[in-house]
Amino acid sequence: MMGETKNICVITGTRAEYGLLQNLMRRIHESDQTVLQLIATGAHLVREFGFTLDQIEADGFVVDKKVDMLLASDSAVSVSKSMALAQIGFSEAFEELAPDLLVLLGDRYEMLSAASSALIAGIPIAHIHGGEVTEGAMDESIRHAITKMSHLHFASTLEYKNRIEQMGENPDHVFHVGAPGLDHLDVLTLLSVDELSCSLQYALDKPFGVVTYHPVTIPNRPNIDALNELLAAINHYSDRQFIITYPNADTFGRQLIDRLKEFSTSRSNVLLTASLGQLRYLSALKHCEFVLGNSSSGIIEVPSLGRPTINIGDRQKGRISANSVIHCNEERDEIKQAVQLAMSPEVQYKVRTTINPYKKGNASGQIFERLLAIDLKEIQRKPFYDIVKDIK
Repeated sequence: MMGETKNICVITGTRAEYGLLQNLMRRIHESDQTVLQLIATGAHLVREFGFTLDQIEADGFVVDKKVDMLLASDSAVSVSKSMALAQIGFSEAFEELAPDLLVLLGDRYEMLSAASSALIAGIPIAHIHGGEVTEGAMDESIRHAITKMSHLHFASTLEYKNRIEQMGENPDHVFHVGAPGLDHLDVLTLLSVDELSCSLQYALDKPFGVVTYHPVTIPNRPNIDALNELLAAINHYSDRQFIITYPNADTFGRQLIDRLKEFSTSRSNVLLTASLGQLRYLSALKHCEFVLGNSSSGIIEVPSLGRPTINIGDRQKGRISANSVIHCNEERDEIKQAVQLAMSPEVQYKVRTTINPYKKGNASGQIFERLLAIDLKEIQRKPFYDIVKDIK
């Protein structure tokens, strides 16, 4: 369908993933050669997680379909049932929208359901952020499974590009583009500390840290115990303020939210929020003293803002990281030592010149141009690509 208008469907299920896709979505929407079809699912549709569908619509996007899939519980059984509901919803949405191409980002279970439905419907898939390693999360397996169901691949580093090819994907359809989430830093005018305080209705009058702790879905210990170690470390720093954002809608995430609510209620130096939105989140990262937790954002986006990241536990284990990232175990004393290091003048100075391995420039633009140029008939059939090695 070279030269014809392409219906490109994008699926988003979380606030973080939407922020990474936003610039690409805008390019698809504004081009006269493409039609954006947008499906919102997962946490976007749940009040408990901030009902971030409102933010998508406030940004000027029309949501074509809503796939409501999250149950009131987040046990392993409930998550499996949610995936089943999602697959039903996506299959119905694809039948009605009839997209020419589906764009998926990352490794969440919602995206596995979407990829499975698209595979059965014969819809080619373009996958962003494949080839990465996160040993502490089931996302690791989900990501690689989506890679094998996808037809185009947009990797954030050369190492990840090579890993996708190692999995039998045609190198002609695997592209190193960098991380699309970094595109915001080239186009957004971030808020000042005063503007951020006003927007949050919370005075940021001390040095502050930004904290996000997501459930570890392949844990070495109960998630609540690990979170308590983190909170005990935070509690040591009464002379600092902390902005804490909700965890993802993962297995046992609600248990962590309840504990965070309990912790923040009695502490005036802690602001707990379901979602900051992209502008406020990036502004907070720009002005904070350090970022603490186990979010991929601390690995991928934060180094470009010249702030140190304290990455705790195994959730992100295996990811390529800049020298501004300090790794530690989920033990309060180790976390406190890492915070002390992050706050030191030496580290605060060093991180301002950090080279981010995920930065290539204009990732969203590169992805869009590839989506525009590709002949969908060329990628419809996908043979396994063998890497030829000398056999001795």
